[in-house]
Amino acid sequence: MTVFKVLGAAALTSLSLSAMAAEFSFDRPGAGMGTGITPVGRLAWEQGLPSASYTESTDENGDKVKTTTLNADMLFRTGLADGLELQLGWQGPTWSKTKVAGKSVEDDGLGDVSIGLKKAIDLNDDKLSMALLAEAIIATGNDGFSQDDDIYSLSSAVAYDYSDMIGTSITMRYEVQDGDWAVSAIPGLEYKIAGNLSGFSELVYRKAESTDQQVSLASGLTYAVSERMQLDASVGLELTGGHKNYQSGLGVSYLF
Repeated sequence: MTVFKVLGAAALTSLSLSAMAAEFSFDRPGAGMGTGITPVGRLAWEQGLPSASYTESTDENGDKVKTTTLNADMLFRTGLADGLELQLGWQGPTWSKTKVAGKSVEDDGLGDVSIGLKKAIDLNDDKLSMALLAEAIIATGNDGFSQDDDIYSLSSAVAYDYSDMIGTSITMRYEVQDGDWAVSAIPGLEYKIAGNLSGFSELVYRKAESTDQQVSLASGLTYAVSERMQLDASVGLELTGGHKNYQSGLGVSYLF
C-alpha cells in the first residue's frame, strides 16, 4: 500500500463527514495531537531548538551504554480548505554521542521526512472538538537516524475544555510498519498558569507487536509571545523497562 493510497483513503473518509475547523492551536509540545487546524492560506512553522534524549542501558557484556541525542525536528502546516490542513515534517539534522566502557563515539546525520493530512470533525459542541490525522513517515534518513521502514498511521484526537483555565484531551494513534502494528494512547491535561503562560502534562502508553508495553510521562510549559508566536519547553521520562530514558525539548512556533 503506497503513501498516496493511505492518505487518499483517509482524506475521502474524513471529507464525507461534516467538518468545522477548530480554533487554531500549535501542536508543539508533547506527543499528543491538537484539534486545531491551520487557516486556509496560512503557514505554521513549528521548530525544535533542539529536542534531546538520554538513554542508559546495559549491553551483553554488562557494560553501561549511555547515549545522548540532539535533533532539530520541524513541522510545517498549511490550510488547504476549511477544516483541512497539509502537514510536512522532517526530523532534521541529528547528532548523537554513545559512551561504552569509557570510550565515546559521535555520529551525525539527517532524519526521516513525513507527510500528513489533518481534518477537523464538527461535533456541534462549543467545548468539544475532534480531529483526524493520516500520516506517513518516509524512511529517507541516514543509517542510524532513520526508522529503516516507512510507517503509516491514523490518529484521532478529542479535546474538551472544562473552562477557560483547564482543558483535557486524548489522542489515539494506530500505526503499521513492515506489517507490524502498534497502538498508542495519550491522555493529556492543559492548564493556564498566569497571563500568557500555560502548562501541560501527558501520559503516553504504547504497545507494539512482539514488544513489551511502553509508558512515559511528560510535562512542559508554553508561553504565547503573541497570537502568532509560541515558545515551549518540556521534559519527560520513561516509566517502564530496565533502563533509563529521558527526553527534553525547547521549541518555537510561528504562524505566518
